[in-house]
Amino acid sequence: MHRPYAPRRVARSEFVHVRGLNYHVNVWGDASLVTPERPALVMVHGWMDVGASFQFVVDALADDRFVIAPDWRGFGLTDTPAADCYWFPDYLGDLDALLDALLPEQRIDLVGHSMGGNVAMIYSGVRPARIRRLVNLEGFGLPASRPEHAPRRYAQWLDELKEPASLRSYASLDAVAERLVKNNPRLSADKAAWLAGHWSQQRADGQWHILGDPAHKHTNPVLYRKEEVLECWRLVEAPVLWVEGDETDMRKWWGNRYPREDFEERLGVVPQVQRVLLTQCGHMLHHDQPEALARHMDAFLR
Repeated sequence: MHRPYAPRRVARSEFVHVRGLNYHVNVWGDASLVTPERPALVMVHGWMDVGASFQFVVDALADDRFVIAPDWRGFGLTDTPAADCYWFPDYLGDLDALLDALLPEQRIDLVGHSMGGNVAMIYSGVRPARIRRLVNLEGFGLPASRPEHAPRRYAQWLDELKEPASLRSYASLDAVAERLVKNNPRLSADKAAWLAGHWSQQRADGQWHILGDPAHKHTNPVLYRKEEVLECWRLVEAPVLWVEGDETDMRKWWGNRYPREDFEERLGVVPQVQRVLLTQCGHMLHHDQPEALARHMDAFLR
C-alpha cells in the first residue's frame, strides 16, 4: 500500500443531532479563529463524496480558519435516513439546522462542490443574510425538465424501488484506493490511500464498504425545476466565486440535454460573480488542484 497523505491540519470528528439524524462533521480549528472578516468556513461535498474530501484544500489555505465540513445524510459517518430515496430539499433543511446548531446567528463563508454547490447556491438565495462569501465548485445544476417528463420519471422510480440498489464492496483499502484513482486518474496515490479510509469502512464480513447509501442511486421522482432554482439564484446577495476545471466536459454527463449556453444564461442571473478556470483539472477540483484552488479561495475570501 502506498504511504497515505499526511495532513498538515488535522480534523476532529464531531457529531450533532440534526432533524432526527446523528450528523457527522469534520472540524478544523475552533471558534477562537472567527472574526467578522474571517467567519467560519463551511464546506459541503458532492454526490458519493464525504466531508473529509476537503482535507487537501484546508491544508493549502494560507490562514488557519474555523472550518466545518459535514457528511451529508446517507454519506460518510452521518446516519442513513429510514427511507428508500432522497429529496433535494432535505439537504437545505440539514444545512440550515446544522448552522443553527453549530454557528447560531453567524454569517459564514460557504463552499460547495458539485451537488453541494447546487445546495449552496439555492441556500444562499433563500437565506442571503447568512452568507458573506460563496464559492461554487462546478455546481452546474441539472438539465431543465418539462411537465411531460413526469409520467416516465415516476414509472422509472417505481420500477427501481422494486430492486434495491447496491454498491460494490472491496477486499482491502488498497482496492478502494485503486477504485478512487480509476474514477479520477489525476488523484495522486498518497491522496487516494488517505481518502480510502474516509470513503469506506470495514464491516463484519471483512470487506470494505463504501460509505454511501446505495439508495442515492435511485432516480429522483421529483423533476428539477430550472425556473424555480433560478428564482433562488437571483436572490443571492453574497459575492460568488465560480470555479471549474479546464478538463470538465458537461456533455459526458448530460449529452445535449444541458448545453453550455444554458448554464451561462443561468449564471448570468447571479448578481456578483467572479470566475476562475483551473488548468490540468477535472471535476474533482479539490483533489486535482487543491493548492491552486486554495490560492484563489484565499484571495476571494479576503
